[in-house]
Amino acid sequence: MKNHIKNLLLVVVGILAGVTLTSGAQAAAAWLTAYRSNCAVYIDGQRTELTAYMINDENYVRLRDIGAKVGFNVYWDGTVQLESDKPYTGVAPDGQKGEFAKPQGTVTLPTDGSQYVPKVGDVIPCDDGTTYTVTDVRHWDNNAFSSGPLPPLPTPTCDWSSFPTVELPTPEARHFQDSSGDYLYVHNLYETRRMQYTLMNLAGSNPETSINGRLKYGSKGTPYVRISLTIPDSAPAWSFWPWRDSELTKLFNSCPPGTYSVEAWDLYKDGVYNHTEYRVYVT
Repeated sequence: MKNHIKNLLLVVVGILAGVTLTSGAQAAAAWLTAYRSNCAVYIDGQRTELTAYMINDENYVRLRDIGAKVGFNVYWDGTVQLESDKPYTGVAPDGQKGEFAKPQGTVTLPTDGSQYVPKVGDVIPCDDGTTYTVTDVRHWDNNAFSSGPLPPLPTPTCDWSSFPTVELPTPEARHFQDSSGDYLYVHNLYETRRMQYTLMNLAGSNPETSINGRLKYGSKGTPYVRISLTIPDSAPAWSFWPWRDSELTKLFNSCPPGTYSVEAWDLYKDGVYNHTEYRVYVT
């Protein structure tokens, strides 16, 4: 098995040399043409679901995804580190020192949906293998277009246990540069949950989608309202900022049953936090 993994590593590294490790590859360089690919991936003859991208007519997959599926470790600590004899974790060992040490101030984005509050000096590992340093957070919870700091996340006003379980996505930090500046989009899972909980309360109180505070299901067990915490890159999502629950309320009341895909992203330009953008796509 170890030899098999090592051989696969040589193939993968040869294919992916110079390619970013995470899903924002389409924004890594302005001259690249990139989009999601439907290319099928097989491991030991079994079809495997892996996110793939077509970049300049070549198919690419994330090295960390292959590591997780096949069983070798891949992590970023200022360089790409491969450990063929260790199981996948995706993170550097504690106490990493020397030339491969992470820059001082490097942060790990929470994967459990808890809140990340940026601070000046934070260093965020990006999807393209670079790091992004936060230099100004004066607008955090202090947006000129909002009435004040955001309240805590919504609490249940209906039976949330009647809703299908929704998995949190992996947090992302998508970095790109163009003639107007140096940009970073950070997937804000905490604010994405704000959108999710707001929609659940709306669905649980609307007679078209609920009965006695519980979500309605069709005769085939299909929920009247489904919520996803990711939006396909190709979807024409609607966005707004700053946060206003009235925006989701108006949208939901216009067509209650449906599938609601939601995301929240923190936008930085030239190291400065600008605002959090809320995106919605309904089908």
